[in-house]
Amino acid sequence: MASSREIKRRIRSVKNVAQITRAMEMVSASKMRRAQRNVVATRPYAESMRQLIAELTGRIVGTGRKGTLLEVQPNSGKVGLIVVTPDRGLCGSLISNVQRQAGRFILEQNNTGNQVETFTYGKKGRDFLVRSGQKVIAETMKLGDAPSLEQVLGVAQAALSRVQTGEYSEVHIVYSEFVNTLVQRPALKRLVPVETPEASGAPRLDFTYEPSQEELLEELLPRYVETQIYQAVLESIASEHSARMVAMRNATKSAKDLARELTLTFNKARQAAITKEVSEISSGANALADG
Repeated sequence: MASSREIKRRIRSVKNVAQITRAMEMVSASKMRRAQRNVVATRPYAESMRQLIAELTGRIVGTGRKGTLLEVQPNSGKVGLIVVTPDRGLCGSLISNVQRQAGRFILEQNNTGNQVETFTYGKKGRDFLVRSGQKVIAETMKLGDAPSLEQVLGVAQAALSRVQTGEYSEVHIVYSEFVNTLVQRPALKRLVPVETPEASGAPRLDFTYEPSQEELLEELLPRYVETQIYQAVLESIASEHSARMVAMRNATKSAKDLARELTLTFNKARQAAITKEVSEISSGANALADG
């Protein structure tokens, strides 16, 4: 059994860890609330964009879709993958789940003869892909807790430009979808070719578009994809802070449980030492009495 001094040192160390993880939990809770507000704030714009795209694609058929991001391109042998992860760890299994989803997609594409080239938001995803030997075309790190659309556009436009030149036949994105505080799940979504959004059940209004519907759709589709990427980045940030808050809460609880166990062990060791000392004193007294 460890000495009482060693046990006291471990108790002090574990309590210090509990204080640190408790502070990190509170910081993550505050950041999570702000990140959730950012996600909610972008939804009206994203929904309006989705409805407009659905309206335009419902009016335009046949040759009007050619040359746009709606058109299914011939297989070029290359596929783009955007991977969204945090810059820092300590957020449970969130990062490994996204990495596993990305790795599974890459293996599936390689098995069908397609080469995957990657684009990353976040240090953890970039490091994972580099270690795996994947080609990283563009990367963005240190976006912060409330990134602007301009910070996201660099990687997004780098991926879209390769679709427009015919280098890629598809672009996908993998990120952590924010469901609620306790649930964040990895999501894989195809960005290009753009899947036609479903129109709302409201009666269709007869708008007059200027310029033409075809020109407007061709211009809006890249903005629509960029909005989807931006929304995925915001959801990933909200997921990161939620997962870190829960992980730090569990770590604090584990540290407190360990401190209680160590305190019990310390008390037992101290009691055993006291009993030993009393026994030695009693034995000494008896020896003196017999002498």
